[in-house]
Amino acid sequence: MCGLAGIISPHASFIKEEKLKAMLQNLQHRGPDGEGIWINQNNTVALAHRRLSIIDLNTNANQPLHYLHYSIIFNGAIYNYVELKHELVTKGYQFNTKSDTEIICAAFDCWGKECVHHFDGMFAFAIYDAQKKEIFIARDRFGEKPLFYHAAYTERGKFDHFIFASEMKALWALGLPKQLNGTMVLNYLTLGYTNNFLKKTETFYTNILSLPAGHYLSVQPSAGKLQMKRWYELKNELRNTNDEIKNESDAIEKFQELFKTSISRRLRSDVKIGTSLSGGIDSSSIVAISQQFSSAHLSHECFTAVFPDFENDESIKSKQVADHFNLQQYTIEVTVDDWIKQWQTLTSYQEEPLQSSSVLSQFMLYRHAKSSGIKVILDGQGADEILGGYKKYSHWYLQQLLKTDLSIFKIEKKLLQQHHFLDKWNYKNYVAAFFPEQAAKQLQKRAVQQQNNQIFIQKEFLQQYQNKNSLQKPVIKSLEDILYFDVVHSSLTTLLRYADRNAMANSIEVRLPFLFHELAEFIFSLPSSFKIKDGYTKWILRKNIQNLLPDSITWQTNKIGYEPPQQKWMQHSQIQEMIQESKNLLVKKDVLSKEVLNQSIQPTAAHAVHNFDFRYLSAAAMFNP
Repeated sequence: MCGLAGIISPHASFIKEEKLKAMLQNLQHRGPDGEGIWINQNNTVALAHRRLSIIDLNTNANQPLHYLHYSIIFNGAIYNYVELKHELVTKGYQFNTKSDTEIICAAFDCWGKECVHHFDGMFAFAIYDAQKKEIFIARDRFGEKPLFYHAAYTERGKFDHFIFASEMKALWALGLPKQLNGTMVLNYLTLGYTNNFLKKTETFYTNILSLPAGHYLSVQPSAGKLQMKRWYELKNELRNTNDEIKNESDAIEKFQELFKTSISRRLRSDVKIGTSLSGGIDSSSIVAISQQFSSAHLSHECFTAVFPDFENDESIKSKQVADHFNLQQYTIEVTVDDWIKQWQTLTSYQEEPLQSSSVLSQFMLYRHAKSSGIKVILDGQGADEILGGYKKYSHWYLQQLLKTDLSIFKIEKKLLQQHHFLDKWNYKNYVAAFFPEQAAKQLQKRAVQQQNNQIFIQKEFLQQYQNKNSLQKPVIKSLEDILYFDVVHSSLTTLLRYADRNAMANSIEVRLPFLFHELAEFIFSLPSSFKIKDGYTKWILRKNIQNLLPDSITWQTNKIGYEPPQQKWMQHSQIQEMIQESKNLLVKKDVLSKEVLNQSIQPTAAHAVHNFDFRYLSAAAMFNP
């Protein structure tokens, strides 16, 4: 887990060491344990790296690392590096370190660009091949690790220079201006969108692109050319009846095998590992399984964000889990004062807008973990999107059942309501079930209307940046369709950005067991009834942990999102002052109309649909120097 940066140019005069130092200075938080810079003989490729030492603490594993005729900078972790090393040794490869970085180089030499398919891990890396004089830049399957870049062209088809880094601030350090993407800003302010699922390279800045998850770039420095290719696509298809899964018990057993494999690999470390614990079944299941392994570096410490006297506080359930496993639990009480004091720091690290103040809670939790000597933390992101944990997924599942099995539909609808996993269900759901294409068009139409009806958006700004195509909605015919959309295109992308920046801001590594690709692919291969069944979401996970955790945890109902008391916080005078200042700034920038200054601030819950005042505060942070 580190920070990387690079400069590539056919013009040797463009590459200077001081530029790389400026980039690294802005990535120091990602890697406080070491720094390295390397420039090739032709002065066309420069690689820079800040290291957070997790595996092989020896300085021999520092980066840029050189192996055979390859030079690499790497951010992330290859969890199956032990198995890969054994396989590569049998093929004749030798190693000078115990790091996973060196494994990537050998794998690249052995399998070429196909090496990425062999990795179980989170990664963004760049390898320079001195023989071919090419650079290979790859990003992991789900996008746990970030990679941003800017290519400047002076003639068609040939870049003048190409710069890339783990965070945008390293690119800004080279003088790249902040050119805000008006359409992204508009979609965020009016609808809360934090990405463009139709154009995955797009960011909130027009001159900075993101390498999409599961993609790689091939770069030819001397020719000034680059080519992007998608190397991974999550399969969304049911298993055939001839496959190994014959019944429920087979599926549960296979899930358990994969989940244990994922956690055991993510416990590989040469530094102390802790766990995040919310009291929900995701983090609780990770705690339960991890306790089955005798890892030398697994700490019996867990970290929980608590909000006393708040209705959605999970301190009681989390304590129940901690006590069940005799863990040392650290509770972090996040307050409105933390919001006031840490807001500027938080938004600086995040770089792009936030959906709610829940991001602050995670930031404070990781900070406390760091202060307790934890350098790696396990967390549960991805479980809800893969296993159908949110309440909204119950609607999609019932719409699917409505067309396929009316009797099961009636049973599940009743049970989901009893367990408080289903909110509203009305005629619109019936229409969406039988006419999904029309439903998608109606949702897009409604999004456009919502933008047009936002009276506080400056009219010229709306006219200039409104792009109806960017508001397109996916056609959803099954539960798997909406899960796939959220995992590949929508909400998971944003959650992974939050987790990476919050962890790296505090110089710790966050590992996510639910994003083991074989586990995710297996879950997507199963019928919907393995995700939602008997009125419970995440059914197959619950079945796996039912003998490891108290029933009150395993079979808890009424899904609660990771939520702080934002509505109460927004009533604080200083928060309201911050919001008012943000509104003033957005008016000066011709984003909002002057009328918004007379509108009283509306405190809203973290997951409220009309979270406008929070969005004003978050969007304004992007306009700061």
